Amino acid sequence: MSGFSQKVVYIDMDDTLCDFKGAFLKQRELTPSLLWPHSKEGFFEALMPLSGAIETVELLIKSDLYDPYILTAPSVRNPNSYSGKRIWIEKYFGLEFCKKLILSPNKSLLVGDYLIDDNVSGKGQDGFSGSLIHFGSNEYPDWRSVRSFLDI
Repeated sequence: MSGFSQKVVYIDMDDTLCDFKGAFLKQRELTPSLLWPHSKEGFFEALMPLSGAIETVELLIKSDLYDPYILTAPSVRNPNSYSGKRIWIEKYFGLEFCKKLILSPNKSLLVGDYLIDDNVSGKGQDGFSGSLIHFGSNEYPDWRSVRSFLDI
């Protein structure tokens, strides 16, 4: 699809690489008056990786077959989400990989072979030109199943 020797793989962050929903609900319990916990400074930096996510991205980075990027939609009403997501990527993958972080509210604008995302629509996933790997679905319930599909 991409026309490159390596297949381009875009990977969503929230609830694909890291546990956004869990952190959101926990913050709501701790501070019920805060309607949008993810607007709190430091929220994104503190998100915990999902099981197998870091290892899978590291395998993709080392692979000769794939060219991985992080493709995440920012919370446009929350400027902290832009910097917080960037800090999270550096924390888990290093400064160099931050060059492969793409923040876009419309994922259909990018050209690639695969998009790994927990949603099938809402941020342009349904218009993505490559194949959608629906993370958390029956077919791809976890990172082990994604690694198996990608044969890494």
